[in-house]
Amino acid sequence: MSNRRDFLTLGAALGAGALLAQSDPAAALNAPKTSAPTVDPKGGYARVALAKPAWSLGVVQSRVRAVEMRSYKREIKENLAHMLKLIDSAFYYGGKPDLLFFHEFPITGWRKWTRAEILKFAIEIPGEETEAIAKKAREYGCYIVFGSYARDRDWPNHVLSITAVMGPDGQILDKHWKARNIKGVFPGFELFTTTVYDVLDRYVEMYGWDNVVPVTQTPLGNICTSSIQREPELFRAMAMRGAEIILRTASGGFNQMDIQMTSVYNQVYTAVCNNAVSPVNAGFFDDAGSGGTTIYGPRGDVLSEAQGKFEQMISATIPIEQFRASKTQPLVHMDMYMPVFAAYRNKYGPNLFSDYQPTDLNDAGRYLKDKSRW
Repeated sequence: MSNRRDFLTLGAALGAGALLAQSDPAAALNAPKTSAPTVDPKGGYARVALAKPAWSLGVVQSRVRAVEMRSYKREIKENLAHMLKLIDSAFYYGGKPDLLFFHEFPITGWRKWTRAEILKFAIEIPGEETEAIAKKAREYGCYIVFGSYARDRDWPNHVLSITAVMGPDGQILDKHWKARNIKGVFPGFELFTTTVYDVLDRYVEMYGWDNVVPVTQTPLGNICTSSIQREPELFRAMAMRGAEIILRTASGGFNQMDIQMTSVYNQVYTAVCNNAVSPVNAGFFDDAGSGGTTIYGPRGDVLSEAQGKFEQMISATIPIEQFRASKTQPLVHMDMYMPVFAAYRNKYGPNLFSDYQPTDLNDAGRYLKDKSRW
């Protein structure tokens, strides 16, 4: 397969997701659990006081480079060093972003690895790599959002894809799990990353329903992240729970209209961060799925977009105080639609990776082959 866009666009509803888990496993286990998602019945939403009336969002379109197993320790450090250099570049000249947003794989890259291989180099959050990034957050006083393959001691043998939200003090504010993998569309194989949907019952037991469709409340506004594509129900649910800024990662497979309509339908700010041309990414063409990084306003207007496919940062001002003054939940006639949603049954049920974690893409294909409910 020539590039990751081919891999990620084999069906009409492909994508990957990212949803919130608690940043501190111990705190998460002891946190109050919600039996149902919290939604304000009066159309409002929870939030914290703003730090400033307007702020700058910077979105970094950077390369992606999959590490080689024979030298993964060195290459993880090289990828991290490149990311840190880009953070320095964002503050070297001109406007200084209050929040800096990277795509889903700046540290590890993406390739058709086995579970055992990924678990060797997947980072811990917090861990050595996040502490290096935290130093930059403290140095520049900015929030930093980025994705990575990760491992978690509370989930042994599970490969997680997590988007971390880091505060300007270097603390991990939230860890956003991938929400779901698309299933039943790839020729002979399946993705094996553990998602919220794949262990839903245990996930809810540990973290509560509010962390299934989460909102990260910050002094810059209410932030959600996701690398899911073409599942508008997720972003509608985020908006109902108070999302103001939705940061969507991609690395080779997304549709601009899907991103833009997230803003149009939910009246939120939306940004998509994609990878740049990546000449050192073995197994893929240099420009595989690159470019298209964009920031949209709450009416779907383009606030900033990448000029070309090479590494760059785009930025836009978010006038959050003015925006918040009239912001409500989206207006949706759910009384009419809920019976349909309640009757719908997904092709693949939840919790399929609770008892078994496939060893690689082919094993995942074999395991899920007879799991369809349609």
